[in-house]
Formats: sequence, C-alpha cells, structure tokens
Amino acid sequence: MKSTTPDSKPTIECAPNGPYIVENLENLQDSKGGRIPTKPVVALCRCGGSANKPFCDGTHSKIGFSGAKLSDGGKDVRKNHVGKKITIHDNRSICSHAGFCTDRLNSVFRLKTEPWIDPGAAPVEEIIETIKKCPSGALSYSIEGIEFKDQDREPMAMVSKDGPYYITGGVELTGEPRGAGASEEHYTLCRCGGSKNKPFCDGTHWRIGFKDEKN
Repeated sequence: MKSTTPDSKPTIECAPNGPYIVENLENLQDSKGGRIPTKPVVALCRCGGSANKPFCDGTHSKIGFSGAKLSDGGKDVRKNHVGKKITIHDNRSICSHAGFCTDRLNSVFRLKTEPWIDPGAAPVEEIIETIKKCPSGALSYSIEGIEFKDQDREPMAMVSKDGPYYITGGVELTGEPRGAGASEEHYTLCRCGGSKNKPFCDGTHWRIGFKDEKN
C-alpha cells in the first residue's frame, strides 16, 4: 500500500477484483451516523461477502469476485426537464435507486409516469432540497442557466443501511470514468457485489436482498 502524509487528500481506488483502497479518509460513518474507527489506509469490502463489513476480509478472492463493469454505457444519457423556474437534469444510468426523490416529492418525481419528472409540480425550494438529498449524483438542477450539482461538504464515506457507500465531500475516485453530468463531489459505490455499473451502485442490492446486520 502507498505511504501517506498528513496533508494528503482522501482518495479511493478500486483494487482489481478486490476491495476499495481508501486513503486519508478520517470520517467513516455507519448508517446511523456513528463513527467507525479508521486508519490512514483501509480496505473496504465491495464483493458483499466479508464477515467484517464494511472492511475487507479477503472473501473476494474465495468467491471469485469480478470488478468488471457489465453495462455497455448505452443508458448513459443525461436528460433535461425544463420548467419555467428550474431545469432538472437526470442521468438514469447513475441512479442508485435510493428513493429519496420519489419518496419525498412524488408530485415532481413520479414513478410509472412519462416523463417521470415534472419540474413545475412543486415550489422550487422543495425541488432543490430534494435534489440535494440524491446520494448518487444522478440529479442536479439549473436556474437561469447556472447549474448546481455539488455541495460544500467535508470528505466522508457513509455505510448506508443494506446499501452502497455514500461518498460526499469530493473524495477522489481514481481511475474510474464518470457518467454524463456526474458529480465528483458525491457518488455511490456498490458494496453488494452485484452492480452491473461497478464500481457505482445501480440498485442491485434491493433486488438481491443484500443485508449487513452490523451497519
């Protein structure tokens, strides 16, 4: 593993068919907001099989985990939903299906409806607050031609409940291409091992019933 210095910025690197190698990240939290003790360099499980989640215990090598991206990129399309006061940008290929948008503001973010986003169905302030909750970066917005997709936050990784790692604060993810319009300030990383869009979460944890009782 690489050596670190006190002033080094936090980074995440995907080990080939192995864990996430995380350096210099001081703030690692469980799903309830509790701090998880960390070190200058840690390995976080991404195969879904570790008995010591969120940390890697070598299970990936035993089960033949593959970190290959299986999606062909054909759905990597950013759509603009234009309203009178706000334009909502959306890239479905990035979405981790956390459900914050459809659960919190279903008048705007409408399941089983086309187009699924109606930018005029709620006050702009409510739309902005909802988009800010999107962990994957699939959603952003523009007002008067100026786009807002990042927030000013300290670097952090949160182990979501039975779901992906929520990364915020601009933690650098090295060597991994992003989807169209994707944020580099926040994104979600698969930890169930099943995403077709590795290393990013695509919601597969819901379909396979991934569980992490400790976090």
